Formats: sequence, C-alpha cells, structure tokens
Amino acid sequence: MRIFISSLLKNTNPKIEYYSRFSPSPLSIKQFLDFGRENACEKTSYMFLRKELPVRLANTMREVNLLPDNLLSQPSVRLVQKWYMQSFVELLDYENRKPEDPHVLNDFLELLIEIRNRHNDVVPTMAQGVIEYKERFGFDPFISSNIQYFLDRFYTNRISFRMLINQHTLLFGNDTNPAHPKHIGSIDPTCSVAEVVSDAYDTAKMLCDKYYLAAPELKIEEFNMKAPEKPIQVVYVPSHLFHMLFELFKNSMRATVELHEDSKEGLPPVKAKVTLGKEDLSIKISDRGGGVPLRKIDRLFNYMYSTAPTPSLEPGAVPLAGFGYGLPISRLYARYFQGDLKLYSMEGVGTDAVIYLKALSSESFERLPVFNKSAWRHYKTSPEADDWSNPSREPRDATPSDVKRKGEF
Repeated sequence: MRIFISSLLKNTNPKIEYYSRFSPSPLSIKQFLDFGRENACEKTSYMFLRKELPVRLANTMREVNLLPDNLLSQPSVRLVQKWYMQSFVELLDYENRKPEDPHVLNDFLELLIEIRNRHNDVVPTMAQGVIEYKERFGFDPFISSNIQYFLDRFYTNRISFRMLINQHTLLFGNDTNPAHPKHIGSIDPTCSVAEVVSDAYDTAKMLCDKYYLAAPELKIEEFNMKAPEKPIQVVYVPSHLFHMLFELFKNSMRATVELHEDSKEGLPPVKAKVTLGKEDLSIKISDRGGGVPLRKIDRLFNYMYSTAPTPSLEPGAVPLAGFGYGLPISRLYARYFQGDLKLYSMEGVGTDAVIYLKALSSESFERLPVFNKSAWRHYKTSPEADDWSNPSREPRDATPSDVKRKGEF
C-alpha cells in the first residue's frame, strides 16, 4: 500500500498543490435551500462541485502530510490516505468534461455515490490509526495537541464534503427519501426540534434498555421567544441534529443508570429544554448522573484521551461507548454551521449539555478549514514553556535561606 500511495502522490502532487491554493467556498443553509427550491439545475451543481470537491479534498490532503511520520506510517492512516487519493484522482477526470455531454451528469452522480460509500468508515478507521500510534509510541502532549487540531479540521472537512455530495445526490438522483417529501436535499425547511429530540431519545432509550434493562424518562420543555404559542421550528439538517442529540442522550442515560440503578426512588428523568431567541436556538440536555470533575471536561473532547474500550469495527454495531469520539464529532457538527456544543457539569449532581444553533439560516454558514501558512505553522512550531504556574506534587519550601543556614548548625 505504501508503494501505491507513493506512486499516486508523485503523479498527482502538482494537482493537489494547485487545488490547495484555492480556499473552500462556504455556503449558508439558506443558499443550499434557495438553490434546491428555486433553481435546482444539475449542470450548475456539477460545474460547482467538480472544482469545489477537489479544492476541499486538496486542502485536507496537504494537511495530512504534516502529521508526524510515526502516525502517517500506521496501516489505518495509510488506508484513509489511499481513499482520499483515489477520490481526488477520480474527480480530476471531470476537470474538463462539459455538462452538455449526455453521459457526464449521470456518470458524475454515480461517482459521487461511490466516493461517499468509500468514505463511510473514515472516522472509525482514522480513530483506529490513532489507537495504533498510541499503543506503539505512547502519549506526547505536543503531538496530542497537533492531532487534536488536525482531527477537528479533518472531520469538519469530511462533514462538509458529505453535505455537498448528499445535496447533489438527493436533489438529482434516485435516493430521495419518500418519508420526507418536503426536505430540500438533506435540509428540512420546517424542522421540528422537539420531534428530533424525541426521536434521538427513543433510539438512545432502546440501546439503554438493551444494555441496562432500564432507562430514564424524558421531560421536554419549549420556550419560543419569537412566537410563544407555537412549537419551535428551524431550517436545519435533521440528521446532524439527531447525531448530536443521540450522543448526548447516550451519555446522560449511561451516567444516570450507573449512578442510580440501586436507588429506591428509581431513575431521575433526563430533561430537554428547547429555546428560540433572536439569534440562537438552544437545546439543553440535563441529567442527574453524578457529573464530571472540571479537570476532566476538556478530556471528553480530546481524541487522544478516549477511555472507552476499543469497539468492534463490524458494520451495524452501535455500542453505548465507542471510540470516545462521540462528543468531539458532535461538537464539530454543531460548529459546522456556526453553532457550538458546551458541557456544564457539577460533580456529585449531574451535567448540562447545551447545543447552540443559529436561529437564522442566512447566518448558518459552513465553517471550513483552510490550508495556509497559519495552519502550516501550527504543526511546525515547537512547544513553548507554560507561562502559568503549575502546581507540583510536593509543596515548595518557602523557608528563607538564612533561616535554613541557622538550622544547619
């Protein structure tokens, strides 16, 4: 595989370098929606994607090569590199093919479906590569910081890549979902937030019941500042929202059941509060699962700190604890359209997890990584000494030196 990647790199490096000079073009949910609703033209989409997809791939491929050699040499990371290289080369075939050719649009559509399927397992495969690296070379804080920076950007790029492909294939292919005829591609113009909350809860509850034979109940509240009597709706990608909520419910249920399984009072409910203001749509998931110490909060979002056992890579397996990537990936989904995901925990009581989304689709622009000098410097800059005091294990001896000398006689 190493020889295959090297030969491919040699032939395509000039093209990768060329396309990486362009910055990706971020789109807003409103732009996705307007294009799909009013003037969905397959030729226009093709002309945009045949350049934009290689640009996004090239930006992330240049960044992959800045990773430590010891990580790049891991079999799983090499496999991911091979997938990206193959997809990039296949997209280059359409660089100069005109949409007027009767076969081009259909061939391009089929290629996008192939590429999407090829990249289905990128997240667990890259996660496996990090595990392989950690088992061989241990934990290094500087390398960990670089891997964290890279994976946040790499997985965000993947989310955006799939978003573009899904919009094209859903609008112009045959994989339209008959259950959601009003969706514009993968976007629901009137997404009922409470319904997605309930769906995510039900799916997590089914898992929790299977593993623990019990699950906490759900209580939902809505506060619509814009229209107090109406349920809250948003223009959004329901699958993204479901992904975030499902992860949060899994964590809350697991913590609640493990803390209260022997309690006479039974399991305290998990609470969901959905609020809509002028700028933000916020969803808070609250549990009484005992909380997390402040010291460990940041680790929950760190790819190198996974405490869960390595799960099976078999298809169809949905464990309650996976690679430990659920929270960081969910935060990337929230940030992708300018939102965020934050945890507020009180050790001994429980945790509040808040998803923040933009209330307006015109403000929900893609947040995309760009390969440039700033990104390059992040990998090349050596770690500096900490400019804040660090508590040592042993208390410092603050006795004045002259007193010490007297004591010596």
